Amino acid sequence: MINPEAKLVENLFDPKIEQKPTRDGFGTGTIEAGKADPNVIVLCADLAESTRAEWFQKEFPARFIEVGIGEQNMAGLGSGFAAAGKVPFIASYAAFSPGRSYEQIRTTIALNERAVIVCGMHAGVSVGPDGATHQMLEDIGLMRMLPNMTVVVPADAEEARKAVVAAAEAKTPFYIRFGRSPVPTFTTPETPFEIGKALTLWTSGPENGGPKVTFMATGSMAYNALVAARALDAAGIGSIVLSVPTVKPLDEEAVFTAAKRTHHVVTIEEHQAAGGFGSAIAEFLSSTYPVAIKRLGIQDLFGQSGTPDELIAHYGLSSTHIEDAARELLGK
Repeated sequence: MINPEAKLVENLFDPKIEQKPTRDGFGTGTIEAGKADPNVIVLCADLAESTRAEWFQKEFPARFIEVGIGEQNMAGLGSGFAAAGKVPFIASYAAFSPGRSYEQIRTTIALNERAVIVCGMHAGVSVGPDGATHQMLEDIGLMRMLPNMTVVVPADAEEARKAVVAAAEAKTPFYIRFGRSPVPTFTTPETPFEIGKALTLWTSGPENGGPKVTFMATGSMAYNALVAARALDAAGIGSIVLSVPTVKPLDEEAVFTAAKRTHHVVTIEEHQAAGGFGSAIAEFLSSTYPVAIKRLGIQDLFGQSGTPDELIAHYGLSSTHIEDAARELLGK
């Protein structure tokens, strides 16, 4: 059942649950961080409205810098500002940052350990009609491979706000992944959030010998995993849902404990199955506690145009697909 310590919304499975894009959390989070620290600044690459950077711009116009269509330059500027004591957020579509500016992020930010917060917007297939060129599906892999880089994928707009505020205080190179499409806002201001920590959202099945499978999800896929867990519970199959917003550093203790309890793991991410979140889980468990594991994600494909719901279903990431994956792994 729902973990009471997670302090989720009361109407968790209501079809009318509030929905917001995680990018809204960037807008509110930067304003909150900006009020707390006058050194917080925001740089944007000609996408202030789309990224929600304009929210910060309206509140702190003197601390907003419009770089124009120059993501590589923006990364270098961010590094310079960080070296001078500022706390810079650099925002663009993930397809462009880190996609276009990876070398500059690698060399001027990660290598030099500059506390720049790289904000990749409109990531994943659910960006919808923008199509394959703008649907960044490789960014988690790119950024988690960089030494010194923290990587966070918020589950909803509220968690995104918390991640932004935490990143401003972290004083380390940081990557946060955001989406454009509205997703259920199922966490609350009271829901625990800490960099490097996973959160158990659901546990069921003690009456049937304990939970049989663990869903480990990052980003908005955590909500889809919850819906799948509820359906399995109704069928007498217990499960654990572990939300893992911090892909790096991974909460190894939480991952190990959940895997040891169920011996079956399904990972879910709106990203390439290779090299991303599921790979991080598989890499860790393979050397510590090998279990049966199934990784759901984009299976070596580019994105395409479509509505968010159509694309999530097409690429096998809906709650029904997650439920089916668990049944297949368990042989039920």
